Amino acid sequence: MSGNLYIVSAPSGAGKTSLVAALLENDAHIRLSVSYTTRPPRSGEIDHQHYHFVSPETFEHMDQAGDFLESARVHGNCYGTSGRWVREQLAADTDIVLEIDWQGAAQVRRLMPAAISIFVLPPSFDALLHRLNARAQDAPDVIARRLTNAREEIAHVADFDYVIINSEFRVAAGELQDIVRAERLRTVRQLSRHAALIDRLR
Repeated sequence: MSGNLYIVSAPSGAGKTSLVAALLENDAHIRLSVSYTTRPPRSGEIDHQHYHFVSPETFEHMDQAGDFLESARVHGNCYGTSGRWVREQLAADTDIVLEIDWQGAAQVRRLMPAAISIFVLPPSFDALLHRLNARAQDAPDVIARRLTNAREEIAHVADFDYVIINSEFRVAAGELQDIVRAERLRTVRQLSRHAALIDRLR
């Protein structure tokens, strides 16, 4: 039996990072895959905790070596997921969550069709703009680009297994936890995990 692989995607500002953080805080049986990126750290971000921050040259070398399960260029920066780490964790029956964009999600689904994909939507574009401005992390031109890209990203929502509308954070966080719990209770997983018990009950 291997662990479940969860993919959480959303347009920038929809709240996926906060939702994933709440999931990790409330569920000790799931781990976050820390992505590699060429973008500089934001205020308060810690290398190897929030991201593995690497140079464009290092990222390109890793990409050419086939180190990434998925990789994508987003808002002018490169992002990638370590394939070896994810596969090792899944083989050890550890659930993993990937916080990646729709491009990376598509790559992962092709390689790992059993991955469970979740798309987070904002309640409106006005709410998305408000959240991006409230973060105070990006220049106005960057925010404008993120809003433009959001429309393309949302166009891929039908590719995902689940959709969460992050209108009220507490509700959305609960829905994400419900998805994780429900997937663990699928018959195929329970038959494998509790084979001895089920055999005794037959």
